[in-house]
Amino acid sequence: MRIPTAAVTAGSRTGGWQIARRTGNRQLGGAVLAAGGVLAGREWARKTSPALTGALVVTYLGAFGLSHPLAKRIGSWPSVLVVSAVTAAISYAAADRKP
Repeated sequence: MRIPTAAVTAGSRTGGWQIARRTGNRQLGGAVLAAGGVLAGREWARKTSPALTGALVVTYLGAFGLSHPLAKRIGSWPSVLVVSAVTAAISYAAADRKP
């Protein structure tokens, strides 16, 4: 059984942020984020079309970029939760949900 990509995207995003925050090592947090992206990307490529896989990768990376300015407005933890939830919902709807 495969792990749903929604769980991978949300878990790697929140986990990477927590690791970076608690250890002070942003590269380690980035490694967790990257590993989640690779794992989810492989599943997206297996389950969806190349165009949809590309769109999901852009969404995953774009959410990372969006979380930084959003954090300045609502705080770090709320920002991470918002972008994680949105990314997970999109991933679920596009790749994990059974037809």
